[in-house]
Amino acid sequence: MKAFINKYKHAWVLLYGFIYLPWFAHLEKTVTKYHIIHVALDDYIPFNEYFVIPYFFWFIYVAGAMIYFFFVSRKDFYKLSTFLFTGMTISLIICTIFPNGTDFRPAINPDKNIFTHIVAWLYSTDTCTNVLPSIHVYNSIGVHIAVLQSETLKKHRGVRIFSGFAMTAICLSTVFLKQHSVVDGLASITMAYCMYGLVYGQAYMYNRRKAAEKALG
Repeated sequence: MKAFINKYKHAWVLLYGFIYLPWFAHLEKTVTKYHIIHVALDDYIPFNEYFVIPYFFWFIYVAGAMIYFFFVSRKDFYKLSTFLFTGMTISLIICTIFPNGTDFRPAINPDKNIFTHIVAWLYSTDTCTNVLPSIHVYNSIGVHIAVLQSETLKKHRGVRIFSGFAMTAICLSTVFLKQHSVVDGLASITMAYCMYGLVYGQAYMYNRRKAAEKALG
């Protein structure tokens, strides 16, 4: 038992859930007056209920990556956790200081097909508030970065390609389901870009230096 605990002692990081979930739930219940996030481009993006598939696949994508790195690479697990949890905390702070939401959810006919039924359920359980930046977009980018940076996955080209496809589909799903504004996604991309430099920047510069040395012989 002692060996098991020592091997997986990095599980303490997951205690962050006890901070994020109550905080997010509080915002969902209390934010009723908020700044509308809406730009003209949002109106040109059509609603498509089929994007509910990648939207919900996000849960598997993020959880699967966390589980994989938890058991395979403590170093990658810590980096991914740092990337995700820091961004999620920043998002909560932004939504607390600057309450925000959208106003362009369309009327849904839940009887049209199974996908509209799921979207209707999503709309009924998830408010249109606390959208900037989009955690769906941010975390998806974070997972894909972790996959690309992982030494254990470098030889698995199919996994890396699939991860890129999943990340792209999830990001698109947020706007095609009218869950988020384009602004929310751009804010997430900007935040991910900044966090990448902080979490993975040193390794990136090291790899570039080694590649340059190899090219020079």
